[in-house]
Parts: sequence; C-alpha cells; structure tokens
Amino acid sequence: MVRMKKKILIHVADDHKILIEGIIAVINTDRNISIEGYSLTGQEVIDWFSEKGNIADVLVLDITMPVIDGFQVLKYFQENKIEQKVIVLSSYDDLKIVQEVLSLGCKGYISKNNAGEHIIRAIKAVANGEQYFSSDIQSVMVKSFTGQDVEQGHMPSDFLINSLTERELEVLKLITKEYSSIEIADKLCLSVNTIETYRGRLLKKINVKNAVGLAMYAVQNNIV
Repeated sequence: MVRMKKKILIHVADDHKILIEGIIAVINTDRNISIEGYSLTGQEVIDWFSEKGNIADVLVLDITMPVIDGFQVLKYFQENKIEQKVIVLSSYDDLKIVQEVLSLGCKGYISKNNAGEHIIRAIKAVANGEQYFSSDIQSVMVKSFTGQDVEQGHMPSDFLINSLTERELEVLKLITKEYSSIEIADKLCLSVNTIETYRGRLLKKINVKNAVGLAMYAVQNNIV
C-alpha cells in the first residue's frame, strides 16, 4: 500500500491581494503544498491562527501591513510562545530588517523580487526545520559575517526610529542640542563611557559618521 505524502499547509499574509494571488499561483504548481487561506492585515493573521482548527505548517508573512505589521505578528507569536514557522516575504532587503525578524523567530527571508524563484524551495526547507534565504539576502548576510562593508538597503521609513531604545533617543536628542558626552553623562547620571557606547550604537544604527549626521537624522524625522 502506497502511503500518501502529507501536504505542507501554508497561510499567506500580504496587504496586496494581487501579490497573494501571484504567490498562490506559484505554490499551486507543487502538489505537495496546500494553501490554507490568506490574510490582508496583521490582525487577520492573529485572528486566523487564534481560531480553533486553523493550522499552517508555514506562514508566509509580509512586513508592511495595516492595523498590525509583520513585526508585531512575530512578537505576538514570541510573547505567546506560539512556535509558528514563518517565512518573511518582503520588498525590504536591509540587513537590519533581516536581523530583527530572525531575532523574533523567523526561519526564512525572501525578497519579493525573487519570490517566484525561491518560494517553493523556501517553504519546503522551513517546513523541514531548516532556514532559507533568497540569494540576494544570502549575499548581504555573507558580506556581514565576513566583515565586508554592507550597503544600507531598503527598509520602512519608521523602522530605525522604532528600533531605538528610550535611552538612545534621550542621548540622540541631547547630541542634537550639541551637548558633549561629559554633559550628557552628567544630565543622565551615567558614566562618560556609557554615553560613548550609546553614541557608537547610534552611529551604527543610523549609519552616519558623526554627530552632524545624527543631528540631521533627528531633525528630518521630527525627533527634536
């Protein structure tokens, strides 16, 4: 008797219906994968997984969605100890974005430009407990791991701001007001070395070279 191979169940989440239809069309070319519905917002994702009987081996998730975005969906899974395998499918290719979703438990990352080529292989790999990245994302990660300079990629306009801690924002505001490290340390009751550490983190996160770059970023993004 021939045993039927269990199909991989997939749920797709993206705020563009036409993209969902395209992804489903590609997935449907493989008889071993089955679509278990789709969501147009992050809240719909959470609601779908909250309903009894709704199960997906792999969630294909966009980052930028209305109501609740992909980051918040991943945080919801993490905070509620839901071990859901997730592949992020995004138009953003910046290394910081990739690192953030990986820290939130994501198992794969595919850029939308390469979705058709990679999505089926990614689904099978992640369903099998492996990680998977499209070739362009792999290239960026290898450069980072080997110490090469990595150019800043595309990311949501508010991603950097949201990634800054309250203390980093405090330090950034004071730097923008031309406070020295000694003055900032005195005002925040911290050591000068600690302030220099925060300053270094800000330069790295915002990807600028000096205090002028930090100040310009703060002004352009209405932080001060």
